[in-house]
Amino acid sequence: MTARGRGEATRQEPVLERPESLFDIRLDARDRSGGAPPAADPPRRAARAAKAATKAVANPDTAPAAPRRGRADPLPKAPAPRRRRRPILFGLIKWGFILGVWALLALAGVVAWEASKLPPMQTLMIPKRPPTVTVQGADGKTLATRGDMGGVAVPIGQLPPYLPKAFVAIEDQRFYSHFGLDPEGLARALVTNLTSRRLRQGGSTLTQQLAKNLFLTQERTASRKIQELVLALWLEHKFTKNEILDLYLNRVYFGAGAYGVEAAAQRYFGKSARQVTLAEAAMLAGLVNSPSRLAPTRNLKGAQARAGLVLAAMRQQGMISQEMASVALARPAQLSRAGMPDSSGYVADWVMDQLDSFVGELNGDVTVRTTVEPNLQQAAERALEDTLAKSGARYGVGQGAMVVLDTDGAVKALIGGRSYADSQYNRAVTARRQPGSAFKPFIYLTAIEHGLTPETVREDAPIQLKGWRPENSTHEYRGPVTLTQALALSLNTVSVRLALEFGPKAVVATAQRLGIASPLDPNPSIALGTSEVSVLELATAYTPFANGGIGVIAHVIDTVKGADGKVLYQRNISGPGRVMDPAYAAMMNHMMMETLASGTARRADLPGWEAAGKTGTSQDYRDAWFVGYTARYVTAVWLGNDDSSPTKKASGANLPVEIWSRVMKTAHQGIPVAELPGGLRSYGFGGAGYGQPGGTYLPPADVPDDRPPAVVGQIPARPPQQEPPMT
Repeated sequence: MTARGRGEATRQEPVLERPESLFDIRLDARDRSGGAPPAADPPRRAARAAKAATKAVANPDTAPAAPRRGRADPLPKAPAPRRRRRPILFGLIKWGFILGVWALLALAGVVAWEASKLPPMQTLMIPKRPPTVTVQGADGKTLATRGDMGGVAVPIGQLPPYLPKAFVAIEDQRFYSHFGLDPEGLARALVTNLTSRRLRQGGSTLTQQLAKNLFLTQERTASRKIQELVLALWLEHKFTKNEILDLYLNRVYFGAGAYGVEAAAQRYFGKSARQVTLAEAAMLAGLVNSPSRLAPTRNLKGAQARAGLVLAAMRQQGMISQEMASVALARPAQLSRAGMPDSSGYVADWVMDQLDSFVGELNGDVTVRTTVEPNLQQAAERALEDTLAKSGARYGVGQGAMVVLDTDGAVKALIGGRSYADSQYNRAVTARRQPGSAFKPFIYLTAIEHGLTPETVREDAPIQLKGWRPENSTHEYRGPVTLTQALALSLNTVSVRLALEFGPKAVVATAQRLGIASPLDPNPSIALGTSEVSVLELATAYTPFANGGIGVIAHVIDTVKGADGKVLYQRNISGPGRVMDPAYAAMMNHMMMETLASGTARRADLPGWEAAGKTGTSQDYRDAWFVGYTARYVTAVWLGNDDSSPTKKASGANLPVEIWSRVMKTAHQGIPVAELPGGLRSYGFGGAGYGQPGGTYLPPADVPDDRPPAVVGQIPARPPQQEPPMT
């Protein structure tokens, strides 16, 4: 070898590597598949070679022998290099950082995607609220409100200061400090839900709840939650905190159909939200957590208990003093009479069922003026409830319904059940029951229209038809009787003979012409009132008797006006016109007046007025009816049970007549007395001649109350008509 001269420059090899760092991600031999042959580090290998050469020069004898020619010595095995281990902590930090970056990018992408599905933010201003339907009585006073919004918006500045504070205290304590999302509240809700292993807290802020109520559906999906967050951030950017709280208070649901704090205050307390007390404000704030369950109209105790929690939260956060909290707790909020669900709810529900057919789809708030007289409506409600409270248990009666019409068919009162708060099922309009003997006037009218008169005689005697033997309730027979006697005493055999004489189809045609809309079976048993009808249509079909033969269409809507006062609907529809000859109406009135004078409805009490009507009791005392009328009003009363179970001998002659008398006395107060068309005087039967020759032919002996028909054989059965289940 030739040694380099001292003056020669030493050759420097290029260095292509750099010290490793946390972010050095280049591959080396150890990262390749199969790896690389192990080798010692170059500096150490050079040092060992130099040391061996020095030893050989200094001591030739100890130098290793030259390799034998023709035989190759095996290569010396290089020592296995020690793998350089990187600190585990650095690896975790590196990959954690990388995953975090990707997670943030993914989250940003999802948020951007969900935000892209929303309309442009400039169009997401506060949408027009759904329409409110205000249902008024004939006097213009509000009976009820319907629709998704029950009241107008009230600015937060006009509310008592403790009202908005109550919502902040119980729903979002950090409302004024967060940016629309409350990380602390979310963390607490997450811990609570994990520890309890069920969803107990939501962690949503008032802003998020407002975003959901304004723009989104109630579905619980990740997509909706992300959109809710985006909108909450936008609301926080667009509006001030007080503006957000203002919007929230006027949009949130408070139960019982009330949306907005003004509607809720009117609904529950009968006053404006501007006038609520601290206890009432606490109750309102407590409702939004579970409005359907805590609505005071159905769970007053639960609403009061929740209000106590609101007051405690307000006191803890320094929003009210201890004295204020103590006074509010001592005097919890109570429902006002105006806030109690009453029978006007049946009227309002019926109005809503018809409104679309009158004005079509609503584009704004409307006011519906009805034909209902509020004073008469309340009187009818009290009469039904008081009678059932006093005598319902004794007679085994649990429900009732009533309709009061004027002689033009306008509904003046409608009671669909004993309590609207307990059951919204409308038994006056929807339910259909067997009318029993209350159906007989249509049979007698059919006979009169075929030439008979009230003095026509028919035989009250046993009758048999293919094994069916209808009998009178007393199992007694009077022999020859006039039609007036037969109707007043509700003799079943005469009614069946008339139905067979002129045909069940003719009877059905007569009933339908007068206003019965339900399907009627044209068979002989129709003479005993076995085909089911509603209270409303039976009252409608009796009205031509009261007005002299003019058919009517029962109606409750008089006018509909928009928020601007524009008339959207005005009733000007006439009825079907004349459906009965005035002479026939006079004859029928004469016969049915006798029912009240000395027949099955003789307990009816309406001094000074000519009145007529007919009682009815279905088989096994399942249904008890009385339909009575004057020249001014027609009132139909039904009592029974929702499951069609028999009562304890409640008949049309007792409780229904009692209720009818009480309601009709109220209805006729302060109005001029009028005679029935074809009444006693106009028909030729003066009051002094009653019971004299030429007058009435009823025997002086006591007559039995109206009772169910005593029948041998089979009357067509009906399935129980129960109230539909609540949904």
